[in-house]
Formats: sequence, C-alpha cells, structure tokens
Amino acid sequence: MPENQDIEYKQSWQEDNLKTICAFANSQGGTLIIGKDDKGALVDVVDYKKLMDDIPNKIKNHLGITVKAVLREEKNIHYIEIVVLPYSVAISLRCRYYIRTGSTTSELTGASLNDFLLKKSGKTWDDLIEDRASLDDIDESSITTFLEAAKKAGRLPDTSGLTKIELLQKLRLADGEKLKRAAIILFGKDPGKFYPNVSVKIGRFGKDDSDLKYQEVEEGNLIKLLQEVLQQLNRKFFTSPIEFEGLQRIEKGEYPVAAVREMLLNALVHKTYFGSTIQIRMYDDKFSIWNEGTLPEGLTFESLRRQHPSRPRNPIIADVCFKGGYIESWGSGTLRIINSCKEASLPEPEMKESDGGILVTLFKDNFSEEQLKKLGLNERQIIAVSYLKQNTSIRNSMYQEIANTSERTALRDLEQLVELNIVEKLGEKKAAVYRLKRG
Repeated sequence: MPENQDIEYKQSWQEDNLKTICAFANSQGGTLIIGKDDKGALVDVVDYKKLMDDIPNKIKNHLGITVKAVLREEKNIHYIEIVVLPYSVAISLRCRYYIRTGSTTSELTGASLNDFLLKKSGKTWDDLIEDRASLDDIDESSITTFLEAAKKAGRLPDTSGLTKIELLQKLRLADGEKLKRAAIILFGKDPGKFYPNVSVKIGRFGKDDSDLKYQEVEEGNLIKLLQEVLQQLNRKFFTSPIEFEGLQRIEKGEYPVAAVREMLLNALVHKTYFGSTIQIRMYDDKFSIWNEGTLPEGLTFESLRRQHPSRPRNPIIADVCFKGGYIESWGSGTLRIINSCKEASLPEPEMKESDGGILVTLFKDNFSEEQLKKLGLNERQIIAVSYLKQNTSIRNSMYQEIANTSERTALRDLEQLVELNIVEKLGEKKAAVYRLKRG
C-alpha cells in the first residue's frame, strides 16, 4: 500500500518522526511504520526491542499523547507499526503544530494556525467576541438593506419590534450586549478600524500582470461591499454594464450576472479576514477574483464542480447571508458559477489554489463561431472547439468520433489549431491531448 493521508513509511526511527505523529494526532489519525522504505518494501529494524520501549515514551514526553506500538514480523524481518488516534484538542511539538495534507506533513503558521486552533477549541473566527466594539459601531442603513433583502427571500422570522441589539442576538451576532466579529464584518460602520484589509481591490490590466492600467479600492462592511463593488465594476471596468438584480437571467454581455455575483459573495463570505484584501483583476479576455484562505478540510477543487457539502470558513457570516437571500446553504455557489458560464456559452471557469488563497477565473468567448470562421477553420475544427468549451481536453480518437473523420485528418486539423494558437498540445503521439488556450 502506498503512503497516503493515513500511512507513512520510515526505514528507521528519527526524532523528526515526531512531526508525523503530531500531524496524525491533529488530523484524522494514522499509522507510522518503522521498517519500510518509501515504496513499502520491508527493511529489517535491528534494534526493534529497544525501540518498542523508547518510542512510546518519547511520544508521551514530547507530545503528551499515548499511541499503540505493535511489533510485526514477515519473513524473519521485523518492523513496527505506530498507531495514532485523532485528538479533539490541538497537539504541539516544541510549541509547533503539524497536520497531514495528503501524504505530506505540514507545519501550520499564520492564518492557517489561527483557524486550526479556533476549530480545535470549538470556535470559528467570526464567532469570537470583539471587546473593542459597541452598538455605536453598527451601521443602521446596512441593517435596513439586509432586512429588505431578507424579507424578499422569506428566510428570516418576523423581526418587527426588535431593538438593534435584539436583532443582532437573534442573528447570533451578539452574546448579551457584546458584539461578535461577524457583526462588525456584516454591519460595521468601519470594519477596517478593527481588522486590516476588509476591502476589495479592483485592477484593470493590459497584456499581463505588470501592465496595470488603473485601480480602485472599495472599503466597508460586507453588505455595502456587495453593492458598491458591483456598481464600481459597472461604472469603470465592464465595457457593457449588467443588471445584478436579475440573477436568473443569462446576460449576453461580457460575463453572466450569476457567476460574477456568486464569485464576489464567495470571496466575502469565505475570506480569511486577518489575511490580505480581496483582489479583482480585469483583463481583455478574462476576469478573476482572489481571496485568501484554502479549501476546507475534505473538499477538493474537483468537489466544487459537483454537488458538495457546505463547509463555510465563517459559519455565522454565511448563515446571516443565507437568511438575507444572498447565498444558498447547500454548497451550490460554485455550481452556479459553472452552470451560468455553460448557459452563456462561455469556457468553463477555472478554480485553483494560488498564493495561499482561492483564485476563480472567468474567460471571455474569444472563439465564437463567427470568429473561428474568420480564422479559416473548417466545420470539423469548429465542432471540436465547441466541444472544448464544455470539456477539459480532447484526444485524436475523440476528434475522429465527433467530427466523423479519419485519424490522419484529425491529426492535421488538431495540429493546425495548435499553429493558430487556439489549442495547446500536451504529450506526444497517441498519448497527446489538446486543450483550449485561454490567454
């Protein structure tokens, strides 16, 4: 069995193995096997009797946890299995914290460490009390905007007659008279007074990231940012302004309404608020939004392309946004982005991890049928490009099938698409795949 999230092999015992034990305890548990190489082949542990006494003691002394050490034997070769259970409290090694990421042991630092410690304590960042804040720091106009949206959505029980603090308590944004961080992010007059980088930076770029034409910065609480960023995009960045009220309508302009709005909402709701500012980049052929924070444990970028559980980084903020009708609660946001691009006949959006955050990119349809005909493409090639707008890649065999042509003709057509810089070729001969180029 290869190394994975739950299993790691070591040929001999080293003090560094304590990091792996710590990571297993902080994650889903796991087994460290002493006496196997990286491929799982047996390597005899000569001093196994001494190690069977020493290892559990070292782990207890350095990590404060107990493990199960089991001596195994195969073909007169001895090896040791160290079975580590997951712990509900945070386990440290010399004041450092480690977790398992796939088959890798990683040290937690910065915002990731902060999130981890909060999670182990049963709290999230947005659920903590902000002792510096009072009701005077809450913007009533933002609350009014929220209540109007919540009334349309029909998800918030009757709030008539409630005082401001009673409403915040009902939304779980206050504990008694004390405000939580989520209250400041959602309705604060000046969230930047309490937390850095509660803002959205928007830039218009030319040929590449070094060619910044102009930029704007929007600051404020989440409710205001949602309105003002979209208005700013219309005023200065989109060539054709779009109406953000009609979310179910498929726009024929640059980008679909639902995708743009959902991207911004995802960034605002799931952002690490002690991290960098949200960044929106506009290019001639694409539009992207980046926010700091990695995917929740158990989710992958492949998960985001299908129905998946909702695991918000900031559950209090997410719940209020759900009650206000701004988001759905069942992990459908990324699906809405993908499906709205498909319905608008745009290339599939790209979602990936980038520089400690999540980057979502929409691409313009630079390969419309009219444009492709101007480039001199034949009907077979136009069909293939249309296929690539909805699929990740194409092979020669698939081209033959959808274009009803021979292998040689398919190869010639595909190579011409490469020469025209419409697709890129990965691999050689029959193993080659072709992908649509997106700038």
